[in-house]
Amino acid sequence: QLQHPSAEVREYACASISKLLQQRHVIPAFVQGDVVRCLGPLLLDPSLAVRETAAGALRNLSACGGFDICDDMVTNDIMTPLVALLKECSTGLDANQLSPKKCRGVNKNYIEDIANEAINLLWNICECNNTALYIFNKEACLDAVLHYMKKFATNVDLAISVANCLQAVTEDNPDLLSSFNASAQQILETVLLCPESTMKHILLRTLIAGTIWNIKDTIPPGNLGSTVNTILKIFSESLAIDAGETIIRMNEAEKNRLKLAVEAEAEENMSDTTENCALSEDDNMEEIPKGKLRIENDISDLLPSDKWELKEVTALLTAQQTALEIIVNMCCNEDPSDDEWEELSSSDESDLFMETSYNEGSGLLLSPLCLSDEVNSAFLNNLIPKKILEKTAFPNSVALDICMHNPSWKPLIKKLNAVQCRALTCLQSILSVSDVDCLGGASALQSLAQHLSQLIFSKTELPTDTEFLEAVTSALRALLQTMASKNISQCVAPEQLLGLCEAGIQSSNASVRVNAVSILGISGSVLAKEKDTAETLKMIGKFLLEVAMKESSLVVAGEALDALFDVFADGKEAEEAALQIKLLPTLKEFQPVFRMRMRKEGKGGQYSTDQLCVLDNVKMNLRRFIAYQETLGKTPT
Repeated sequence: QLQHPSAEVREYACASISKLLQQRHVIPAFVQGDVVRCLGPLLLDPSLAVRETAAGALRNLSACGGFDICDDMVTNDIMTPLVALLKECSTGLDANQLSPKKCRGVNKNYIEDIANEAINLLWNICECNNTALYIFNKEACLDAVLHYMKKFATNVDLAISVANCLQAVTEDNPDLLSSFNASAQQILETVLLCPESTMKHILLRTLIAGTIWNIKDTIPPGNLGSTVNTILKIFSESLAIDAGETIIRMNEAEKNRLKLAVEAEAEENMSDTTENCALSEDDNMEEIPKGKLRIENDISDLLPSDKWELKEVTALLTAQQTALEIIVNMCCNEDPSDDEWEELSSSDESDLFMETSYNEGSGLLLSPLCLSDEVNSAFLNNLIPKKILEKTAFPNSVALDICMHNPSWKPLIKKLNAVQCRALTCLQSILSVSDVDCLGGASALQSLAQHLSQLIFSKTELPTDTEFLEAVTSALRALLQTMASKNISQCVAPEQLLGLCEAGIQSSNASVRVNAVSILGISGSVLAKEKDTAETLKMIGKFLLEVAMKESSLVVAGEALDALFDVFADGKEAEEAALQIKLLPTLKEFQPVFRMRMRKEGKGGQYSTDQLCVLDNVKMNLRRFIAYQETLGKTPT
């Protein structure tokens, strides 16, 4: 059917394949049937409708198939027709080629709709495949893609697709930087400063802000300060919105719209009935079949086919998740020089963003860029730390209930949880790179410890969701490490932490298990310096020993040994507990077992070079710790 002479048949075939490709289990059969080489040429089909449906089918294939499928698509030369289509659509974009066929009440713009599908396909492939990214650079696709962005004022959906693609192709792609000339940067700046306040426009600005952060090396040093201030202001705008309240409000708006649609449909039915009755009374007029006027005066445009309220909420949650992810990248970025940031502190764009307290009475001042005091101040003024912390809380229960009882809104629950997890990851990154003074001092850290404890221990049972557990334990680990390094009281009962770690060590996620033993190690090392803690140290020691000896992952076992070294490094309480749990003879017996595991498992490619390097250090520290414990046994009392 894809080769059929009729364009309508080809379009139908593409649409059918597109729908089927949304089911992952059928993808291998289509790939074996050479679907990429069959669909690829149709990207340049004489029929615009066929082009659009072919691009949509390939988009679904790339989105649902994953990395391997995207690699296969590049191997099968999908980039050749795709690049040609992108450039052709870019050239014809201003022709305003409209179809007489209406879609949702407006004339369909085939060029823009084809471009939207093609850009999404390009985004998926370039995000997964370095060869595709190389072709993107070599074929100068940036100019065509940026040309689409000029339509942001009239087609925000196309602009969002372009912004997603730009953020993907500019990440870790230094070869592309030279293509961002003054004209290209002007296009991005124009979008960045657009005043529209819809959630889609907030998402658009957030994505463009991420792109500008990726290409910051192209911005003149004298302009970088004001640019970064603008970026941070956009993130503040996104994070300041309460997603739960937005869901409640938008759901109510949807109900009202549907109610109006039903009333309008009822009035239309009444009008049809009256007119048909009047006509039937006229013997000289032909009777009109029932329903004919309804078809010709279709009011389907009033029905919720586009679900704009749901799309607005989805756009907001995506914007917030994106903003948090970019902040994490900012935390991990190398520090710029003072010269590059000299203007950042002088900007006055952030006057509206002065709210920096975590809660009343204790300010948690988060400053992830770790730069000069002036730059830190600018960061604080733009990025409201309170809003990041608010995003770490559990989603609004009323909003969750709305989503649970509305099938089309139910996917928002996953997005709400994703925002919470990204906020926790963002918090962990900030804690890892900021000093205590920038974080607001001891009281702010203790407030944060209570907040994280509330997240973990507020419910009857400990959390089991893997993504949440990894995020919250990572944040707690970073916080406890910071507090321990500055001798700040941790405000979390050791028994609570032990319960958390006992639950965490059962997780299938190795990162959660690593965090669990690390948290216990940090807590134990603090307890070892206090009086009357030997009994608690015994429980911690037994737990860590069991993990070290029974854990299937060498990385987790190594972390458990490291934690043991920290807990029993020094102190009378630690010495007493070590004797009672027979720490020294147990470790001496375990040492050859650990060495043998390293020799056997270290050669299988199961662990990265960095992980093996850490494990080598653990092996060496184990030998030293045993020697140290032996000297303690020989020391006269």
